[in-house]
Amino acid sequence: MSLADPQNAHELLNYRLSRLLASSGAMVVRLCEGRYGITRREWRLIALLAEEGSMSPSELAQTANLERARVSALLTDLTAKKLILRRQVPGDARRAEVILSDEGKALHDELLPLSIGFQQEVLAALTPVERDVFDVALSKLTEAAEKIAASKPVIEKADRQHGGGRRLRAR
Repeated sequence: MSLADPQNAHELLNYRLSRLLASSGAMVVRLCEGRYGITRREWRLIALLAEEGSMSPSELAQTANLERARVSALLTDLTAKKLILRRQVPGDARRAEVILSDEGKALHDELLPLSIGFQQEVLAALTPVERDVFDVALSKLTEAAEKIAASKPVIEKADRQHGGGRRLRAR
């Protein structure tokens, strides 16, 4: 298996990272959904609001790397679950911010240490030096990917609504 010269889909960086995320994230997903009644994306928004403080839905979408429409739907669900509050921005009735409710803060304070614990279990497979090297490498890869994505090397837009099938048939 080689990252430098992948020969099949199993050797692609994104595939391998996806497998890691699916395996390591499965425990947190089970906790989120089974114990707390939230999705992993809702957990992401809760964690960001706990760490970053109040922000507009658009800012939250950008910070979470999620589409604005998806974040809007997630915020509606989190409001119904009484985990966040929406409040008007003083002096601008058109703008709103979202903040964690007391229930949302309590959920964050309970779930974050459990999430960290699962991460520590996975990272225990590496030596301290390997963890440091992995951390630096992951930061470099993320920065490089963000720069490449910002340069828009692919002109086609994603067609998530149709799964890309329409374009495939048009060929």
